[in-house]
Amino acid sequence: MVNADILGLFQERDFLRICAPMVRYSKLSFRILAKRHGCDLCFTPMIMADSFVQSAKARSNEFTTCTEDSPLIVQFAANSTLDFVNAAEIVAPFSDGVDLNCGCPQRWAMKEGYGAHLLTKPETIHDMVRQVRNRVSDNYSVSVKIRLLEEDRKTIELARSLEAAGVTFLTLHARTTQERHSPIHEDSLHEVCQSLKVPLVANGDVKSLKGAERLHAKTGCKGMMAARGMLANPAMFLGCATTPLTCVQDWVNISLDLGTIFNCFHHHLVFMLEHVLSKEERRIFNCLKTKSAVLDFLKDTYGITYKPGESGLSSASDVIICDKSSIREENSVGAFFTSTVQEDESYDDTLDSLGGLYN
Repeated sequence: MVNADILGLFQERDFLRICAPMVRYSKLSFRILAKRHGCDLCFTPMIMADSFVQSAKARSNEFTTCTEDSPLIVQFAANSTLDFVNAAEIVAPFSDGVDLNCGCPQRWAMKEGYGAHLLTKPETIHDMVRQVRNRVSDNYSVSVKIRLLEEDRKTIELARSLEAAGVTFLTLHARTTQERHSPIHEDSLHEVCQSLKVPLVANGDVKSLKGAERLHAKTGCKGMMAARGMLANPAMFLGCATTPLTCVQDWVNISLDLGTIFNCFHHHLVFMLEHVLSKEERRIFNCLKTKSAVLDFLKDTYGITYKPGESGLSSASDVIICDKSSIREENSVGAFFTSTVQEDESYDDTLDSLGGLYN
């Protein structure tokens, strides 16, 4: 696989339209949908680097791709340089770049030394970037997703340090680790952007094309990353106010052709139709429990039916699995089962909590 020129993409457009890394949701089927409806670049969900390195099961469960999936950035959570570097080397033949998550504010991540906890260890982040840059192709993108520190000066110092370490671009969620629902700090985005030579991607409250254009004009950021906005409307970067039914039809075809599990298939539709269905229709649709019930509802309400093969994709022939082995292959699966248990325990609360997690 020839790596796409990520830096070149930034130079070609006024700003890149980017689908954020979203645990459980920014998987292959949704990334294909996003790219067919206006996204320039997509991220995988956050993957635990230690389990990805240590376990073939983790690799097959957590990462799949296909030719149409490029350009693609794989995001890892890591708390050691060795894990991040080894994970990057494994996934490099199947992707166009890796991203280090230094922005996740969830308690479990902070406790284990992942995500935003790394913001307290700038030397470690610098070393992770530098080591990956030394071990993979120069054409391969290396990036970091961070949050604002308490002072803009400190955020700029960190950003410049990572620029010196060799990042291709940076993503800045314009809230501090303690902030959840407050408005983003647009002036801080502008200050950090002006201090860098590498592209800066803005993240937080990007929910429409018009909003992205306004934020780009105010901050100068070369990328606009959307999460909750993309879940609610995968065609938002085309300027659509709500999810068009053509997008819903595409999701049905793509996801079912690729064998997407029911919970993921249904939950995405719940998000997409949130502003399309009436309150009573949402009450019925959100409680459906089977694929056939969902398809019957879509057919009866909108005339949408599953058309096998129309997506042009096949789970049997198009999906690529990361089959590269690791010298650190062990019987242990690292944090894989830990994260799986955490997902299972919170699965019923997913729809209620995602708004706060991805705003």
